Order: sequence, then structure tokens, then C-alpha cells
Amino acid sequence: MEIVKRAIRLMHEGKCIYDQFQLDEDYNVPDAKEDVGNVIEGTVCVKTEDMKLVENYLKISGKALFKILYMTASLDPQPAVLEGKLPFEEMVYVEQPGEEEYFLKNLRTEFSVSMVHSRKLSLHLLTELEIGRTQMISEEVTEDVESEHAVYKKMKKFRLLGLSDTKKDTYRIKEEITLPGTKESISQILLSEVGGRKLELRPGTDEVTVRGELQVFCLYLSEELKADWVSQVIPYEGKLLCNGLTEGMFYSVDHTLEDTLVDIRMDEDGEMRILGIEGTLLLRMNFYEEQEMELLEDIYSLQEQCIPERQETAFEELLMQNQSRYKLTERLSLPELKDDVLQVLCSRGEIQIEHTEYKEEGLQIEGILHLSFLYLRGDDARPYGSWQGMIPFQHLIECSDLPENVRCTMSHHVDQIQVSMAGSEAVEVRAILAFDAFLRREVELQTIVSVMEKPLDLEQMDKRPGIVGHIVQEKEDLWELAKQYMTTVEGIMNVNELENENVKIGDKLLIFKENMSIL
Repeated sequence: MEIVKRAIRLMHEGKCIYDQFQLDEDYNVPDAKEDVGNVIEGTVCVKTEDMKLVENYLKISGKALFKILYMTASLDPQPAVLEGKLPFEEMVYVEQPGEEEYFLKNLRTEFSVSMVHSRKLSLHLLTELEIGRTQMISEEVTEDVESEHAVYKKMKKFRLLGLSDTKKDTYRIKEEITLPGTKESISQILLSEVGGRKLELRPGTDEVTVRGELQVFCLYLSEELKADWVSQVIPYEGKLLCNGLTEGMFYSVDHTLEDTLVDIRMDEDGEMRILGIEGTLLLRMNFYEEQEMELLEDIYSLQEQCIPERQETAFEELLMQNQSRYKLTERLSLPELKDDVLQVLCSRGEIQIEHTEYKEEGLQIEGILHLSFLYLRGDDARPYGSWQGMIPFQHLIECSDLPENVRCTMSHHVDQIQVSMAGSEAVEVRAILAFDAFLRREVELQTIVSVMEKPLDLEQMDKRPGIVGHIVQEKEDLWELAKQYMTTVEGIMNVNELENENVKIGDKLLIFKENMSIL
């Protein structure tokens, strides 16, 4: 007897690993830079360069690239910027390491800069890492059996989720901004920030369409050495090749925007009025498709004894792919700002998930939006300031009748954020927080992996009665009765003149041996 099997690929996700580390360094101002009068703000980008498993530890190395915006200590204070990097190496303990792939799922930083004196700064960096772990596995299901003898098969329909493809790719973004006519030409870039938002991926035939926006902010000095800024949203769209993909596939994606660059370019008139914007979008994509199939649930034969060997295997059924958006609106009273804020120039935010809970109505998320913004003041000596704070939030991703055995893959990011003045000592924060959830239900199947064949005990068969009257008991069906009394479902239906296979408790059935001459 030959078993006909079918392989289904799954992406097994292990428990995420969380780690936190700090860096404290003194930074000496380079000789080419002017003395520091006051620090406006510091920004940092932490980049991991290598991640490898060393026994029970994950060795993560990389560097933190920082920029510090400050006012010079000259008679005529001007904004200036300091740049540098802090290398790091972190050993993260891993419970029960296996043949999994480890990757950086989420990263959040807190960076603060304080003055020791005009030529030395004290840097403090707190970094929180969320490390994902995945392993692609292949499980088999039995679709059929082939035998020399006549066999009776009980089949059951399933709609299982299978991994179609997994792909790591990069999408390079190259765009340009032309300064509005009211802005002066650029002499030097002081501070630039490029953030991603509204990312959308759409699977097509052998390709993925990538669509999104870049939020660009640039603070610069004009040719007359006056500080000015430009803030603009740039849309982008492109395609990535991915053989085997079809339109309508389900997917889960982790994405990071790295290696962003803003440089000055010359326009057609020879003036420095164009900003070149570049960035690399790192994508980890898993594509899934639902597979409808009939699987072998049971088997028997009237000519031999068939003993199936079963194995319990976990598969997945799709519950929901959801791109949920939470609109956050908050008015913050900030008396410490007093009357100094003329205009908010640039704002940024990071999401920190504190707690997730599965409820009947859906997935409940509790977290914190870490917020910071750069603003313009009405003081020529100190024309800029910055503020940092946090806003708690709760959000429900609705999914009715959520079962207990749920598997969830979720990514999150700040889709949009805007901070505006709301009076002399308050600001209004408007943000859209994005939660992309891919929910599956775990399904345990008793899969037939082999069938043992044994000759029938003819002596025992002869002792069985030729005709049996049977009253249907709880959890019995025609298949079990046919198998028990060595007959067929069709035979029982014909004798009892049943129109279908449905029977209920208490039904009286007459059952004949299949090989009796009376039939």
C-alpha cells in the first residue's frame, strides 16, 4: 500500500528576545568646530552590522551614528552640527537556541547630550532591541492511498495556509526636492531627517509593487549664512521581482528604512537649489496562500486488516490579514515651554508596545508613543529648542470570535505625525499609528503517516452475526458502523433506505455483512 503525501511549508516563529543596553561616552569637539554654546538636540541612528549565534548567546555588533545640533559660543551665535559614531558589541542570551534565523524586528533609542564644557560633551544612549526568530519547516499530509485491494477511504476537506515564498530584498529609493521659490539657495546642510510612512506592498504576478512616502526635513544655511529649513513629503513607487507570486496572496512584512542620505545638487541655472534624497528599504517578506485539499482521515478494507499509524501535526488556518490604523489626538500642556515657541519645525515618534492580549473581540494593544520635536524660539541667541515626552495609548484590532490558539505576526510603525501649537503653553499632537497584523489559527491534525496491512482472521469473521440490529449511540456515524461491522456505508444506506449519511442518536439500523447472499 502506497501513501500519497503532500508537503506544506510553514514559517515557525519562536518567542521574541528582548534586550536593552546603554552607552555612555565623552565626546571631544573637533578642532575644526567652534565652541559649543548650548546643545539644541541630538539624534541617533543605530545600525546593526553583524548578528551571529555563539553558543547560547547572540553576538550583535554595529554602530550608533549620531548628530548633535548646537549653537556656537561666538559673539554672533550660529547653528552648527557635530557628527560621530559609537561602535557597540552586545551579547544577548538565547534560551534553547536551534536552527532558527535571528533578525532585528524592532529597535528603539533614547539619546541625550549634555555639556561638560564648551569643548566636551557627555553622550548617553539607551537602546532597546526586539529580536525575532524564525524557522521554515515542511510538514506532510496524506491525500490518498494506492492499494492492490479495494479500500474504503474517509476523506475530509481542509483549507490550510501554506508558505509560498520567503524573500529578503532591498528597494533603493532615489528622489529629489526642488526648493520653493521663497527659499534661498543652500550653502550647507546642518540637519536632515528622512522617515518612511504609508508603506504599501501589493503582490502581483511574479512581482511585488512597493509604494510609500518619505517625510523629509532639512535644516540648512543659505549662501548668506542664514538658517532656513524645508519640510516635504515625497511619494515613491516601484517593483521587485519575485518569481512564483500571484495576485491576492497573503503576506507579512518587516521593513526598515536605512542608509538615508540628503545631499545638495545644482539646478539647471547652476544654483544649489535641489536636495537629492536616497534611502534603502530593507524588506523581509513572507508570502502565503490558502490551499484547499481533501485529506485522508481513515481507511479500511473488507479483504485485509488496515491499521493506520497517525501522527499529530500542527498546521495553520488564516484568520485575518489586517492593516489597522489608530488615530491619536492629544493636547499636551507644556508650561516649561512658556511663551518661547514660535513654530514647530520637525516632529518624530516611535512606538513601544507594552502589552498585547487576545480577547473575544480582537487583539488589544497597549503601548507608548515616544514623541520629540524641534521648534523655533523667539530668542536670537537661542533660536531653537527641542522637547521629548511620551503619550500612552490603547488600540483594539477587531477580529470577532477570536479563538484561544492564535498565532500572530505583527509589525508597527508611526505612519504620520504632526505637532502644532495650541496656545502659548500647549501643543496638539496628531498621529496615525500603523499596526499590520497577520493572524492564524493553529490546527492540530491527526495525519496518517503509514498503514500496516494484516490478513483478516477468517475464523473470527465467521463467528460474527450476519445480521445486526443497531441503535445509533452518541458520536457514531455510518462510517464507524460500516468499519466496525465490515460492510460499506452504501450498503447500510441501501438496506435502511437512507437518503443521506446523516444519522442521529436513537436511530435504529439493520446492518448486514457485506458478503451475505441476501444482499
